[in-house]
Amino acid sequence: MIMAAAAVAGTSSLFFFKPTTGYSCLDYKQPAPCYNAKLIRPQPSSRRNSRIFASNVVVTDEETPSFSTSSSSTITQTNSFSGKAEAEVVVIGSGLGGLCCAGLLARYGKDVLVLESHDLPGGAAHSFEIKDYKFDSGPSLFSGFQSRGSQANPLAQVLDALGESIPCAKYNSWMVYVPEGEFLSRIGPTEFFKDLETYAGPNAVLEWRKLLDAILPLSAAAMALPPLSIRGDLGVLSTAGARYALSLLKSFAQMGPQGALGATKLLRPFSEVVDSLGLKDPFIRNWIYMFAEWYKPGCSLEYPLGGSGAVVDALVRGLQKFGGRISLRSHVENIVIENGRAVGVKLRSGQFVRAKKAVVSNASMWDTLKLLPVEAVPKSYEERIENTKQCESFMHLHLGFDAEGIREDLGIHHIVVNDWNRGVDADQNVVLISVPSVLSPDLAPPGKHVLHAYTPGTEPFELWEGLDRRSAEYKQLKAERSEVMWKAVERSLGPGFSRDKCEVKLVGTPLTHQRFLRRNRGTYGPAIQAGKDSFPGHPTPIPQLYCCGDSTFPGIGVPAVAASGAIVANSLVSVSQHSELLDAVGL
Repeated sequence: MIMAAAAVAGTSSLFFFKPTTGYSCLDYKQPAPCYNAKLIRPQPSSRRNSRIFASNVVVTDEETPSFSTSSSSTITQTNSFSGKAEAEVVVIGSGLGGLCCAGLLARYGKDVLVLESHDLPGGAAHSFEIKDYKFDSGPSLFSGFQSRGSQANPLAQVLDALGESIPCAKYNSWMVYVPEGEFLSRIGPTEFFKDLETYAGPNAVLEWRKLLDAILPLSAAAMALPPLSIRGDLGVLSTAGARYALSLLKSFAQMGPQGALGATKLLRPFSEVVDSLGLKDPFIRNWIYMFAEWYKPGCSLEYPLGGSGAVVDALVRGLQKFGGRISLRSHVENIVIENGRAVGVKLRSGQFVRAKKAVVSNASMWDTLKLLPVEAVPKSYEERIENTKQCESFMHLHLGFDAEGIREDLGIHHIVVNDWNRGVDADQNVVLISVPSVLSPDLAPPGKHVLHAYTPGTEPFELWEGLDRRSAEYKQLKAERSEVMWKAVERSLGPGFSRDKCEVKLVGTPLTHQRFLRRNRGTYGPAIQAGKDSFPGHPTPIPQLYCCGDSTFPGIGVPAVAASGAIVANSLVSVSQHSELLDAVGL
């Protein structure tokens, strides 16, 4: 697995130890855009509430139904879809991992069907619209889209394979608000030295240089193996090992006499790298866990024009281009097991959809377990899932507001750290803010801005567990726990911003996550520590059942889940087909 880890480490969370492209969700969603005929719409049932088709009603909390085909009543509708109720491969869920898997399978010529419970594709990465404000529900920090070859983000490699591209706006800085002060941090290995000397002192500069000398060769080794070359069987020796042996050897040689031994650092916790270098400066130790990946030479940040929804749209186009299908509002009730093998799924409507070759679940490990009949699950598999610790959840704040009075040089991204001593993973301590309309003005009405603030996977679910979403207690807790985000927004946007002037205000909680994204306990994903345990592979103990997404190798984050979907797709085709695809995309 060393090769596989190297393939994704440079673009996932090896150095970006606390990923801040965190998934988030929304309190409300608007009707899905109309794709072409290959996107299957369920026929309205006689029981569907007519309010779905009512005139637009704007609301600002999740307790009141909005003009949204994903309100609680419609998410649970028992609908059937028209068309062929079978496929070679059935994919449960249209998150980025599921769409990457399905798109590549379609590219390979497989008959693939994606079943999505909600009325919008994209899972945690979809966009939604309220009063002409278009919000990212999840990832807002991207890089590597414009790179090609092994340097590209795994998601970009999948899009290349599908013949799709995404226009992006490049930028190289974001605003930082930390206890030591506030400054504009720039991407790249050298610009940061100036900020370090000002805010942390000359010793921090020396430690930063020492760290870069250690991690840049590791990063080069990680980038030598394209994630698209990985598969989950011995065929990886051909598609990855033999194909990229020379580039891997060159990378290992650059790491010094330790060579391949040094490459095992790619599988260890990043904290071990930091500790081995004797780094003591608290600013360096805290900062590096969040953003070290962005200080490689040539690195730049990119925002997809049109938001994260543009990424989802591109994946759906690619899927459909090669004959794949996606059905919305098609809630999978359970995975059907016959003679010990996964043979399809049953929808909440009672309809059976057969999978002739495989079922792929893009749900979390805990939610996938719920879809399986108890008697079909080996006890050891069940126990591993139940014993896997979970990351915490999120608080979210989505705002639409007038740009009047807001400074013209406002940047897209801001990070607020309140107290280094509490740690970057402490609750209510770090807030990430994205104002994507700065780079993509079409996301907001003229003269307006759209904003998403969130706490990055640090909100304890226990505070919210068992609360009635319609209760006064829940509403009060929402107000209390969202205050840290409001204050961070006010600090970042300055005196020209006013809460009272916001035209859209949405607060999301762990219960919102759990409800709309069907995430067990609203979790960000498995809390698996490198070096002590590993993310599960993609096959399961049940033949013909595979998993992709953030509960599988290589882990959490946009690049990682894209890589997981690609690995599953590659594993379901022959080595020769896989190699032909790599040739076709120039890898």
